[in-house]
Amino acid sequence: MYKKNILLACVLALLLLLSACSHRTDNPTTEAEKQETQTESWNPEAAAGTTVTFYGWGGSQQTNSWIDGQLTDLAKEKYDITIERVGMNIDEVLNLMLGEKQAGIKDNGSVDVVWINGENFYTARENDLLYGPFTDQLPNFSAYVDATDPEVQTDFGHPIDGYEAPYGKAQFVFIYDSHHITDVPRNSEELLSWAKENPGRFTYAAMPDFTGSAFVRNIISDLIGYETFAEMAPDKETVHEAIQPALDYLNELAPYLWNEGRSYPADTPQLANMYADGEIWMHMSYNPNEASGKMETGEFPASTRTFLFDKGTIGNTHFVAIGKNSGNIPGALALIDTILSPEAQAGKYDPAVWGDMPVLTYEMLSEEQQRLFDDVPQGPATPELKELQEKRLPEMPAHLVPIIEELWNENVAS
Repeated sequence: MYKKNILLACVLALLLLLSACSHRTDNPTTEAEKQETQTESWNPEAAAGTTVTFYGWGGSQQTNSWIDGQLTDLAKEKYDITIERVGMNIDEVLNLMLGEKQAGIKDNGSVDVVWINGENFYTARENDLLYGPFTDQLPNFSAYVDATDPEVQTDFGHPIDGYEAPYGKAQFVFIYDSHHITDVPRNSEELLSWAKENPGRFTYAAMPDFTGSAFVRNIISDLIGYETFAEMAPDKETVHEAIQPALDYLNELAPYLWNEGRSYPADTPQLANMYADGEIWMHMSYNPNEASGKMETGEFPASTRTFLFDKGTIGNTHFVAIGKNSGNIPGALALIDTILSPEAQAGKYDPAVWGDMPVLTYEMLSEEQQRLFDDVPQGPATPELKELQEKRLPEMPAHLVPIIEELWNENVAS
C-alpha cells in the first residue's frame, strides 16, 4: 500500500509549502471546467503505441514486480501501451508536479498516472494538480466498480468527485505467533490484559510510522468509535478531549510494552524484524496477506497467524490519479482501465504476487470472472475475505490524523 512508508510529517510540511505557493480558492468542478478537462476523453486508439509514466512508492519489490510483469503485459495486450514505472515517494511526486505547474508546463508534464491517496490527494486537489473527473470514462469502472460505495466516493473523508480511481484495498490486522499465544485478544481491554500477563512481548512503531499510527487509530475506534470523529473539525483541543480515553489506555499499556515503553521501534520494518527474531510475539500490518507472504519466504515462523478485533479494524482504499498536465491523457486512462480489469485485480490479489485486496464488486462480475478470484490461493495466515469485509471499519478523516499523531507524541511518547 499503498504509501505505508510515507512520513505524514513530510506531508504536513509540504501542505504548508503548497498552500503558501499556490493556494486555490475553489476546485475545478463547474460544468464549464469539467467539459474543459474532458476534451481528451476515452480514446484507446490514441493511446496505442504510447508510453505511460506511472509514479508511485517503489519500496515494495512485490509491487514493483507486479507492475513490471503482469500489469505491463496486460496493458500491452489490451491497449498496446508501454508502462514506464518511476519509483518515487509521494512528497517528491507532488513537489515535481507543483514545480512543473509553476514553470507553466501545461500539457507535457512528467506524471501521467500517480499512486496517491489520503492527505496527499487532498493536497493535490487543493493545488489543482490533477486531471478530471475521469472515472466515468473508464469502461471497467462502469462495469465492475460500485460507484455508490462510500470508499469510492471519499478518500480519508475527502470527496473524490471522479478525480481518482480505486487501485486496491488494505486493512489493518494483528499478526501473532500461535506457538506462544493460544487465545488472542478480541478487543483493546483484552489486549491490555494480555500485555500485562506477557510483559515485553508486544509493542508498536512510533509515530508517524503509517502502521503504528493505524494501531493507535484502531484503539481509538475500538474504545470510542469512529462516528465521534466523522464530522469533527481539525481543532487540536477538540480532538484531544475526544481521544483522551485512548491516550489514557496507551499510557496504561506502555509499561508492559517492549523496553517497558521507554522507546518504540522506529518503523514497521523494524517491528517485523523483532517479531521474526522472536523478541516480540505480536506484530501488525495494513496488509492482511503480509503474514502468509512472509511465511512463504521463511521470514516469519510457520506458526504465524492473523486476527482482528471483534468490532473490526480500519481499512482504506488506495487510488490512482492522472496529472493535470499529463501529455498522454488517453494512455493514462487506458492504463487505469487496465488496472481495473478483473485479470489485473485478481493477479495482484495473489499473496505470492502482491496480496493487494481487490476493489471490484464481486456481484458485478461474471461467473468466469468470479472464478479468477475464487481460485486465488490464500495462505494459512490470511483471514477470509468475508471476515475482512464484515469487520472493516472506516478510516479517520485525513485532517485528524496528524493531530492524533502529535497528541500521541506529546502525551504518550514523552
